[in-house]
Order: sequence, then C-alpha cells, then structure tokens
Amino acid sequence: MKILLATTNPGKLKEISEMLDFNIDWKSLSDFPDIKEIVEDGETFAENARKKALGYAKQTGLWTLADDSGLVVDALSGEPGVKSARFSGEKEKNRTLLDHKNMAKLLDLLKDVPKEKRTARFLCCLCLASPEKVLIETQGRLEGFIAEKEAGNNGFGYDPVFFVPSLNKTVAQLSREEKNAISHRGQAVKNLKPLLEKLLKTL
Repeated sequence: MKILLATTNPGKLKEISEMLDFNIDWKSLSDFPDIKEIVEDGETFAENARKKALGYAKQTGLWTLADDSGLVVDALSGEPGVKSARFSGEKEKNRTLLDHKNMAKLLDLLKDVPKEKRTARFLCCLCLASPEKVLIETQGRLEGFIAEKEAGNNGFGYDPVFFVPSLNKTVAQLSREEKNAISHRGQAVKNLKPLLEKLLKTL
C-alpha cells in the first residue's frame, strides 16, 4: 500500500511514518517533482487539509494524507491561524530565517500583553483522501502560553516561543519523543491511527 504524505519536509515524513507504523510505503511530494502545488487558500485548517489531500490524490492516483496546522493566539483574535507559516508576510526560502521573522513579529505584537493573557494553542487538522473522496479527518490540539522570548533549539516554527505549563518548558526544549507524545500533530495522528487501521483491514 502506497500513501503520499503531502509534504516535502523529511522531518515531518519521518515523524508521521514512525507513528503510523503500518505496512505502508510512504511517499512524499519530493517523489513527484512535476506535481502542481495546491494553493492553501482555505479559511480554516480543516479546509486547507482537505483541499491538499484531494488535490494531490487526484494528481497522483494515490491515497494522500495532508495536514494543516498552526498557532492560534487568543490576544490576537486567533491570529496567525491559517497564516502561521507566512505571518511575517515575507517570502523566505530559508525556513529557519522565516521562523525567526514570524516569531519576532508575534513577540512584538504581544510585548505589552501580560502573561496570563498570552494563552494560545497549536491546532492540527489531518485529512486522508483517495482521488474520489475524503476518507478520514481528525484533529489535535496543544494548549499553552506564548513565552516572552525564544528558548530551546529543537523543533521548528513557533516551538521556541510556545510554553507548555505542565512541563515548564517550551516545545523547542522537549525531546522528539516528548514532543510527539503531546503535540497537536501527535494527537491528530494518534486519533487517525485506529481509523486508518480499520480502513486498511477492509482493503
């Protein structure tokens, strides 16, 4: 069974394939150099995940698993939300530089907001689709606060400024195992696993 994971990020491919440890030959978008990029212009994470899963499944003929995830900050009325990856508004090929620009903008917008009002959550929506239809959709979330400065060198995106009170660390200070156990993507994949197992048994 081949399933396409709609990402070019090798880290994400490794993370998800390790958690969904079935007899699946996982492919990534890097295996399809001529594929047309699906524009993520949905208003919600679920809409974007659905659009990507169906769009890439139609192009490749493979079942496709897509996710859309991001950061929702209460004091910013839910921003950056679906614009999490391009929050600073700059097109930047260097992912690390882009992450730092996004975090700098976020911290700047929150500079006068007291700690107790810096509540935020990471949300992840997963969608598995065949070329014809949506097969499974799941969600995951991680609640926390936005820290006042970056801390930790692991992870990517907003991980260095996302503080998890129960662990007294930012996500970027966690090991990969610790992160997978609590992360929004980890939760969404965990919710997907029994549904995918059931679906594979019907084939």
